[in-house]
Amino acid sequence: MSKVIVIGGGAAGMMAAYSAGMCGHKVSLLEKNEKLGKKIYITGKGRCNFTNACDIEDFFKNVVSNPKFLYSSLYTFGPDSMIDFIELHGTPTKVERGNRAFPVSDHASDITKALEKALREVNVDISLNTEVDSLVIDNGKVTGVTLKSNKTISCDHVIVATGGISYRTTGSTGDGHKWAKAAGLNVSDMRPALVPLNVKEAYIPSMQGLALKNVNLTIYDDKKKHYDSFGEMLFTHFGVSGPLVLSASSIIGKILQKRGSLKALVDLKPALSKEDLESRILRDFNDNMNKHLSSVLRGLLPSSMVPVFIELMDFDDERQINSVTKEERATLISLLKAFPFTITGLRDYNEAIVTQGGVSVKEIDPSTLKCKNIQGLSFVGEVLDLDAFTGGFNLQIAWSTGYLAGLSI
Repeated sequence: MSKVIVIGGGAAGMMAAYSAGMCGHKVSLLEKNEKLGKKIYITGKGRCNFTNACDIEDFFKNVVSNPKFLYSSLYTFGPDSMIDFIELHGTPTKVERGNRAFPVSDHASDITKALEKALREVNVDISLNTEVDSLVIDNGKVTGVTLKSNKTISCDHVIVATGGISYRTTGSTGDGHKWAKAAGLNVSDMRPALVPLNVKEAYIPSMQGLALKNVNLTIYDDKKKHYDSFGEMLFTHFGVSGPLVLSASSIIGKILQKRGSLKALVDLKPALSKEDLESRILRDFNDNMNKHLSSVLRGLLPSSMVPVFIELMDFDDERQINSVTKEERATLISLLKAFPFTITGLRDYNEAIVTQGGVSVKEIDPSTLKCKNIQGLSFVGEVLDLDAFTGGFNLQIAWSTGYLAGLSI
């Protein structure tokens, strides 16, 4: 039986502590906050989308960084296992649109309660308000941890589950990355992911609060297209947000940091070809020849977009439909099919759902989550260079890597 210390009482840490305890080890879970699962409480707007019940191969398609690394973790303890685990520990679950799994109660606290119950079952010793300062490493082997209080606790194995650096108020302050670097491990560049985007054009904030459904977003530069997807987005006081944009941020983040800006186009009428759209506009124009353009545009667009279209077309709002030229009509169609703006950057970690980058997966054995070069040390969850799209995938990565790490000691 080994003495195991798990640092971090979030999703990955709680599952790692449970798994190690289940195997009969003497486990201490150290959490610097006043309660476990602080970040879990705010996921899914407080409802906690704790996994995604999709087919496992579809799961891998939703992992952005290093999906192949997760094969052992996900096949050992996948979404079905997690749903069974939560139900077995007293919390009924349900699956909603997009295979997203939630507790039936819609209370994130019930997920944490299920995990706390599991931890008690396997006699995990939980220490709250306990902050680790550093790892104690001697001759390439972890022998313990030193707390901020200067106390040193010895152990045979340490599992680092300190998270990324998004939502810093939940305790994700990059400690695990600092310890990894101090131990000589490679930590890849980090950036906010699943995060809104800043936009250059002043006309975007004028539409603040407008949500668009069933649109197509394309992001590109002079050389290639980097993102092209269909869904929902939102205009804000700084730029754009919403599901489409959050997913895009995880794909374009690295390129955006390198290039400084990227171009974006929104197809506001993806169900209609340019020809179909022209036929519809001609009908609308013929039925309203003596009206102002703005009144006809309200039949095509949300009202807050109408002044923006008038501005981009450089059009006098007082002009009547009967004076609109064929060229001006073509400009309108182009704008409807390719509404433009310029992305200038990612919002910061305070608005990011996850962190992209982290401890390099090349340093870690994917079949055990153990560090290849330092004995008695494992890294799990978001502290690693692993991230996925929204929909429960990131939490499942935490559960899966945590479970396998505890099992592998």
